[in-house]
Amino acid sequence: MVSFGKVYKLRFFLAVLLFALSAIAFLDRTNISIAGLQISEEFGLGYQRLGLIFSAFLIGYAGFQIPAGWLAARFGPRRVLTLGTLWWGVATLMVAVLPTGLPGAVFFLIAIRLILGAGEAVVYPAANQFVAQWIPVSERGIINGLIFAGVGAGSGLTPPLLNWIIAHDGWRAAFYFSALLGTGIGLVWWFVSRDTPNEHPSLSMTELQEIEVGLSARLDRDLRNGNGNGSNSQPISFSWRQLFGRRDLPALMMGYFCFGYVSWIYFSWFFLYMAKVRGVDLKASAQISMLPFLSMTLCCLAGGAASDWLSGTKGLRIGRCYLATGALFLTGVFLLLGSRAKSPLVAGIILAFGAGALYISQSSFWSASNDIAGRRSAVFSSIVNMGGQLGGAVTASLTPWIAQNFGWTVSFAVAACFAVIGGVCWLFVHPEVPLLLPQEEVRVNVA
Repeated sequence: MVSFGKVYKLRFFLAVLLFALSAIAFLDRTNISIAGLQISEEFGLGYQRLGLIFSAFLIGYAGFQIPAGWLAARFGPRRVLTLGTLWWGVATLMVAVLPTGLPGAVFFLIAIRLILGAGEAVVYPAANQFVAQWIPVSERGIINGLIFAGVGAGSGLTPPLLNWIIAHDGWRAAFYFSALLGTGIGLVWWFVSRDTPNEHPSLSMTELQEIEVGLSARLDRDLRNGNGNGSNSQPISFSWRQLFGRRDLPALMMGYFCFGYVSWIYFSWFFLYMAKVRGVDLKASAQISMLPFLSMTLCCLAGGAASDWLSGTKGLRIGRCYLATGALFLTGVFLLLGSRAKSPLVAGIILAFGAGALYISQSSFWSASNDIAGRRSAVFSSIVNMGGQLGGAVTASLTPWIAQNFGWTVSFAVAACFAVIGGVCWLFVHPEVPLLLPQEEVRVNVA
């Protein structure tokens, strides 16, 4: 487990910076859902077109996942994350300067969101590469939980913060703010981070030894299986055939597809659901909309800590897989109960519990990728993440269609079914079995 109390640890500071980067990334990607009403009115979009704009981001994000993983492995998380933040800062700025009354504005918005999605695709594969190269095996659950707690924090702060900016200066000011914040965190990351512990001039020898000892279990296991170079600074090579031939990869992808489907109901539609369907005024809706994301933040951290503890005491199968299965099953229960609650406030609270239960499983997806793929985590996790973003792209467009034709209760029931399917998928995942790359396999050197 992580010990924060003894001495300053540089790796924890960098993980906190990734938490902040994760939070700002989600502010940049969800700002359009908060400003959706104003943008829709200004450009005459409507819910269906707005859903297409939401999906465009996720299509770009999902489509660029594997190239993003390759880039993170090839060039390292420092350069890739810095360039990614500059990329999405420019894309966010492009939305802000879009002229009112522009003919075909919906097509420009779809194109810009595609570009934004491609730029943000690097965030979590690169962060996972950082975890693989900096974080001891026993700390990966809580560190991944911390990084992804930024998702809840960023999404939770987005409604009140951007609503305040929109109320005072209009929706375009909210996008200027988002662009500036994203660019700023990217520059900070560039100056304070390094790709590997050996490269960082401020890392103490004591902490370097801690990291090397913590990584040695994975490296030793790789060497025994003919998988890896035995050095954290050696070139990373892998076989595409072995990566895609991993039997539990489809289960992880499908599980994360289900995770993404459920999570993007909160990111894309929860604010509008509370405002339009539950009849809550915009100020109260923004406040209630914070609850799921606060729940995500706290439960993501708790889930990561629980995953590390269970993995250390009961084994990876229980710590990663069974924990995620239980959390996803519980998510389905909360979705069904919350969507049927008569009181808007009670519905918001129960659905917030569902978001928290969902994010208990978040760390497992990324920690299991570390467990399975080691220093090839950027590429492996990008494949898994692609499944999650495809799930999000489906829900962004499918959820309003189901709601329009069958009602919002059915939309949440469909999401509950996906949560249960995602839980079942985890029963077929084996993080205790590392990715084997025999010497006779044809390898692609990405160094």
